Amino acid sequence: MSNSPVAEPTRQPRNSVPVKSFCAFVAKTGDLDLRFTPVPTAEQGMAGHKAVVYSRHSTYTAEVAVDGVIDGLHLRGRIDGLDAEAATLDEIKTHRGAVERIPANHTALHWAQLRTYGALYGRAEGLDALTLRLCYFDIDERRETQFTATVSVADLEAELRVRVERYKRWMAQQRAHLQRRDTMLDSLVFPHDSVAEGQAQLMRAVTARLEQGGALMAQAPTGVGKTIGVLFPALKALGLGQVDKLFYLTARNAVQDEIDKALRSLTSPGKPLPLRVLLLSAKARACVYPDRACHGESCPRAKGFYDRLPAAREAAQHIPGLTLETLKAVAQAHQVCPYFLGQEMARWADLTIGDVNYYFDGSAILYALTEQQGWRVAVLVDEAHNLVDRARAMYSASLSQDTLRAVARGVPGSLKRVLGGIDRALIAMRDFCAANDVMPSEPPRVLRDAMTQAVRQIGRWFAEDASRHDAPLLELYFDLMGLQRLTERYGPHSLCEVTEGEGAALDLLHESTVTFSLHNVVPAPHLLPRLFAAHAVIAFSATLSPAHYHRRMLGLPDDTAFCDVRSGFAADQLRVRAVRHINTVYRVRHLAAQPIAALMAEAYAERPGNYIAYFSSFAYLDQVADAFVRVAPGITTVKQTGQMSPDDRQAFLRSFTAGSRQIGFAVMGGSFSEGIDLPGKRLVGAFICNLGLTPFTALNARMAEQVDAMFGRGHGEQYIYLYPAIQKVVQAVGRVVRTASDRGTVYLIDRRFAEARVQQLLPPAWQLTPWPAPP
Repeated sequence: MSNSPVAEPTRQPRNSVPVKSFCAFVAKTGDLDLRFTPVPTAEQGMAGHKAVVYSRHSTYTAEVAVDGVIDGLHLRGRIDGLDAEAATLDEIKTHRGAVERIPANHTALHWAQLRTYGALYGRAEGLDALTLRLCYFDIDERRETQFTATVSVADLEAELRVRVERYKRWMAQQRAHLQRRDTMLDSLVFPHDSVAEGQAQLMRAVTARLEQGGALMAQAPTGVGKTIGVLFPALKALGLGQVDKLFYLTARNAVQDEIDKALRSLTSPGKPLPLRVLLLSAKARACVYPDRACHGESCPRAKGFYDRLPAAREAAQHIPGLTLETLKAVAQAHQVCPYFLGQEMARWADLTIGDVNYYFDGSAILYALTEQQGWRVAVLVDEAHNLVDRARAMYSASLSQDTLRAVARGVPGSLKRVLGGIDRALIAMRDFCAANDVMPSEPPRVLRDAMTQAVRQIGRWFAEDASRHDAPLLELYFDLMGLQRLTERYGPHSLCEVTEGEGAALDLLHESTVTFSLHNVVPAPHLLPRLFAAHAVIAFSATLSPAHYHRRMLGLPDDTAFCDVRSGFAADQLRVRAVRHINTVYRVRHLAAQPIAALMAEAYAERPGNYIAYFSSFAYLDQVADAFVRVAPGITTVKQTGQMSPDDRQAFLRSFTAGSRQIGFAVMGGSFSEGIDLPGKRLVGAFICNLGLTPFTALNARMAEQVDAMFGRGHGEQYIYLYPAIQKVVQAVGRVVRTASDRGTVYLIDRRFAEARVQQLLPPAWQLTPWPAPP
């Protein structure tokens, strides 16, 4: 972010393009081929480049910047290696396995990059001819293979001009689109007749942050109109050129309906916005042939994909709303893969909507494109309070001995040996932990070495024969690489855990088996590069207090602005009743089921209607639901279950109508406590049946200790247990009053809601009154 300690890169003109991006657009041909070919990590790639450079003579120069304007297009990049005396340019690529197995379309792309660099360099230096050398370095064998061509600079320049002309035709269409878009956005007016005070406060804060760059945390309660309040100023900033791209990221799919609603409100009948909006979908949902492998010999949509992509891309650019359905329609017409068509259109979309993992995950496409293209992006994170848990999951991993042994049964002897090395390392780690009654303070060296050896051997085994297909082994390979990457970045923000479980049925010894897990506790170190890559980050939610918790856990800079948006509702719209005579702490919770059921029946009798009762677990939910059926058999009930399909969830919500009278049972933090909208009489009240603290397990206790070590004593209890619980409570309560005409009642059933440390975290607008009222 522009106010971060990381220097902001110099902005390039709009007609400037990196050579790699240019070649990826104009020089890709042939099949889409995702058959597994082991590739070096970024660190291994850099080491391989250095090895090649060190093998050259002393006058050899690496990473030589080159640029030039060809027919009005500014191309820029870096030549991997240059021998100026011999007029020889190197393009260095690292690989694993036989060089003959590098796909032909990859090699063609590598040559295109090298020939483009040759044209730019030869033109700048006034050369007639030069030597181009494509160098492949096998990082395992430490062996270089060279392919050399001596070429005329005039021929290279003529070839480049043909490609530039093709690129310019496309870019001319993009410039026309941007001009139409910016003109429209300049005249765009807010879609509602009036702007509420809280919404105006939110839009001012978002506008300022988009102008200046940096981060904003906006806590905006239900009813403010967060979505349009963030999206409208972001679109205006896009039109003014303050940002190049907008990424609207969500942690829950339900939020996407609100985005669609906000965009529709900006559209006049029959006049769609000239705005290219892309909705990213998971590969599993987009795949046309889920039973086929992703290569030309198996899938017809992969065969000749890059040859048909230009026409599909041309058609897709004229569709303002690139949803999964519209992408599938274009893909059908041009016989390409809809998923990878969507990935391509991410380069050309103005507003991209998707899950938070598309930017914050370790292999996130939107972050990668931002870095490659040098975009100034605004990252808009809806329901941002969920990002802590989501990011923890992204940067945690585990390795099960059960899985390891199951895979080892079906592999060749050489691979059995390396997998056996991991198995022995897991056993040694378990024995050490048991003997010393400790958990590992870091990933053991013997385990890391065993994983490194296994990754190398499995990778070479696949590389030796592209026809080899062993899905379980391949999945294990990727799991090992993911765990390996996390061990390389291990620090005080993570911890190790060793657990034991009953051995698999096929294991004749039925011995206890080991699982090694690496848990991320504080996501900040992993998220920092992604946050700093953005021009602006707008994180908004109804529950972002206290600010220091989210700032520290997510890695937001200390100067992150915090906007606490005023509620748009009157204080008397929501009655909050504190029920303090029922004890719901875990050790006596079973005794609370009957009193809670009686309270719910009494509240329903006082005001019949639709209610939802929220619980910290399904076990607790079932206890109270059973008691309620005995207390009030005449009242209709519906229950959330642990394995509900999307249709089941929709049926649950549809049962809450303006004319129904029922009580729903749901878990806090689940599908029905966030992101759902039941306005008016569809929901008139809620029961929060305990504080919902994170369970007190050995792992959570260790996580709290890690947080204490990082941020100071006492923070662990707050960050791991208390703050997440309060967030779930506030989110659940937020389901009750959704519009200016709604009225509702909430019952907070837990003695701890009377504690000062809890009450200071609750929204100030809540006026807690005891219930039943004191005599």
